[in-house]
Amino acid sequence: MNIINEYLTLSEFSKIIFENKRIEVHPEVTRRVIESFEFLRDFSSNKVIYGVNTGFGPMAQYRIKEEDCLQLQFNLIRSHSSGTGQPLSALHTKAAILARLNTLSRGNSGIHISVIELMKELINRDITPLIFSHGGVGASGDLVQLAHLALVLIGEGEVFYKGERKSTQEVFAIENLKPIEVKIREGIGLMNGTSVMTGIGIVNVRQAETLLDYAVKASCMINELVQAYDDHLSETLNHTKLHKGQQKIAADMRAHLADSQLVRKRADHLYSGTNKEEVFKEKVQEYYSIRCIPQILGPISDTIENVGTILENEINSANDNPIIDVVTQQVYHGGNFHGDYVALEMDKLKLVITKLSMLAERQLNYLLNAKINELLPPFVNLGKLGFNFGMQGVQFTATSTTAENQALSTSMYVHSIPNNNDNQDIVSMGTNAALMCSKVIENAFEVLAIEYITIAQAIDALEITAKLSQSSKKEYDNIRRIVATFSQDQIMYPYVQKVKEYLMQAIN
Repeated sequence: MNIINEYLTLSEFSKIIFENKRIEVHPEVTRRVIESFEFLRDFSSNKVIYGVNTGFGPMAQYRIKEEDCLQLQFNLIRSHSSGTGQPLSALHTKAAILARLNTLSRGNSGIHISVIELMKELINRDITPLIFSHGGVGASGDLVQLAHLALVLIGEGEVFYKGERKSTQEVFAIENLKPIEVKIREGIGLMNGTSVMTGIGIVNVRQAETLLDYAVKASCMINELVQAYDDHLSETLNHTKLHKGQQKIAADMRAHLADSQLVRKRADHLYSGTNKEEVFKEKVQEYYSIRCIPQILGPISDTIENVGTILENEINSANDNPIIDVVTQQVYHGGNFHGDYVALEMDKLKLVITKLSMLAERQLNYLLNAKINELLPPFVNLGKLGFNFGMQGVQFTATSTTAENQALSTSMYVHSIPNNNDNQDIVSMGTNAALMCSKVIENAFEVLAIEYITIAQAIDALEITAKLSQSSKKEYDNIRRIVATFSQDQIMYPYVQKVKEYLMQAIN
């Protein structure tokens, strides 16, 4: 069980989302939220405060009568529940709720404590609000997506519950839950913020870490397949470049290959002085997709780590407007809801994951092209050449999926379109960026799944199973439990899907 208190780490966040850990709210959070609410209630009685007794956005110039202030919050939630497209996944939605719960727990929003309590129950009881993928521009936060969350919290809208899409009212009756109490600014307090893009972003980071781990393992296995020299992974070489990621990837690969009987030492073969060939039969250096792994995956590793730091900061920040500060006894109007930090990081992340999928595709092509590798039958075909096709068909899938990633890598961060009567004249598009990044990540898992099946076939073609490192042998065995060695053509899509699911399970 996790207790929401002062600071939520990325690791703690992930355990709640991926391992379904229950959460409880620390008494200090309850005290903080109630104190913030009571301060705002008293402070706002004779002052003009945006979203409390004014309209919203460009309509903020209109004073709202006291008797209409609560209805204003309902009007905002209902009018902005206008999303379209596919519903967010249960994983993304749960992450969004947790991100919103955590930022509201800081006590800078003046919301009623019932908001925190009900969001906690949605997470613990696996009640998934219906939130659509299209709608947010990421400027006043995820207005549209968070409106759909707020709609459920006031007892309206729809949710997914035990595999079915039902009305919120029906599910609340089953679970004996009550809607939140709307008192001052619960509508705008829920909707102003970056919680959807940030929640999705944290899921993306966790999945990207898994992708990187499997990309490293696949690269190690290919180094074994070609019996590459080991000096391109050496500590000496990689420490002549002062990049943490490169050094880490090289170290991870050395550890993975430590007991391999296939990777060779250059000194034993090319530095001995016994080779007299005029034209060398064996490659002096391997192709870049084999030799330059630390330099290619290194910046990807650094980027994933840096993105995680930014998102951890974001979920522990107040991303609301206005900001209620009990210590200074003031209400501050500003733009903490703006999603540029998250949008930029999601663009960075999808860019490096696209590069990861490009590396996997090039490694796959190397294995499938007999003229290049000079080791394996064409398309790693273990059947009859010309009659059977081996991995020929799935290469098309890997290539097209990688191409889609390249197209999706166009930046959303720089695609600002003014809207809201030009009140939101520069926006982040952060939610779009996070969702596009999620698609790029899923595509990358598909490319890696195809690569892993091909690697397993190549290992069998060369009959080198006994010489693999223990780490490589473990991965080979895991793949072979899903898809057995085959020489006759078979329908491939079920196996690709199962291997993809296996790779993604590592995040649980």
